Amino acid sequence: MRAWNFSAGPATLPEPVLRQAQAEMLEWRDAGASIVELSHRGAEFIEVAQQAEADLRRLLSVPDDYAVLFLQGGATTQQALIPLNFAAPGQTVDYVLSGHWGKTAVKQARPYVAVNIAASSEDGGFRGIPPRAQWQLSPDAAYVHITANETIHGVEFRDVPDVGGVPLVADFSSSIASEPIDVSRYGVIYGGAQKNLGPVGICFVIVRRDLLERAGQPRADILDYRSHAAKESMLNTPPTWNWYMLGLTVKWMLAEGGVEEFARRNARKAALLYAEIDGSGGFYRNEVDPAVRSRMNVPFFLHDEALNKPFLEEAKAAGLIALKGHRALGGMRASIYNAMPEAGVQALADFMREFRRRHG
Repeated sequence: MRAWNFSAGPATLPEPVLRQAQAEMLEWRDAGASIVELSHRGAEFIEVAQQAEADLRRLLSVPDDYAVLFLQGGATTQQALIPLNFAAPGQTVDYVLSGHWGKTAVKQARPYVAVNIAASSEDGGFRGIPPRAQWQLSPDAAYVHITANETIHGVEFRDVPDVGGVPLVADFSSSIASEPIDVSRYGVIYGGAQKNLGPVGICFVIVRRDLLERAGQPRADILDYRSHAAKESMLNTPPTWNWYMLGLTVKWMLAEGGVEEFARRNARKAALLYAEIDGSGGFYRNEVDPAVRSRMNVPFFLHDEALNKPFLEEAKAAGLIALKGHRALGGMRASIYNAMPEAGVQALADFMREFRRRHG
């Protein structure tokens, strides 16, 4: 029996997607082989790749003047490629820090550009987002970078910040397709697929085409977004199985009602879990500013750390797995991405209530 999997990534995948992949594992359609065994240059995989892009464009309402790339290396590699492609050597770039992954993005960018930390909530433990009025943006920045949702700290931008005419670059690894977004408000949207869009091993980059015309910095062809766009993400051999799985996941989301439907589901799931935490009389606590609490990643702490081990052991026995918090923060964390059914969140809330009754 499958458990309710609250892993932050690689994360739970939709069961219908897993079952379809299982059924097609030995032979994709009538090709005589699995899709993972077929050439990425062949007609069969070209069809898979083109359909995945078309479906993702439809799911996210991606305008025609944006390129969609499917690449390797995860979001962390993209964090290094973004300054290489969109900033001149030594040019200033602005970063707003709201958690661990924003700091990682800065670390990847620093060898290539002059990083200006325009705002940071680190002094407050990354429990909120600095008010826009306090951001110290550079007048000549190549771009402004934010992390749309912080997977570890559970902090999420609920509005698109106004940064004027400077391109806004956003890491959407853990909140892509969780609700409608206006892609046209961003210069670049990127992220790993392994939370809401499919398995680990493939990432997405959605980039306004005019930004691809920037000279950027000297870089190898394999590090050049223009080259990947020109070759339709097949400059080198792509992770074909992961791309295929991403396509199945996106198609499943469309069939379920698209981002509008998932926005409704995600709001209900998050409200249910936060209500259990807030209504526990201090037995559980979430320390994030309620105005920017994540709908995807819910970190929480027990009032007594000695209860952490029994909580995890009893949760696992109850069919609830991967609830241990990230080592950078501790405590617990429930990741409730699109593929997590409402029944799974209800099961967790019921377990938390019963655990509190027995240990409170």
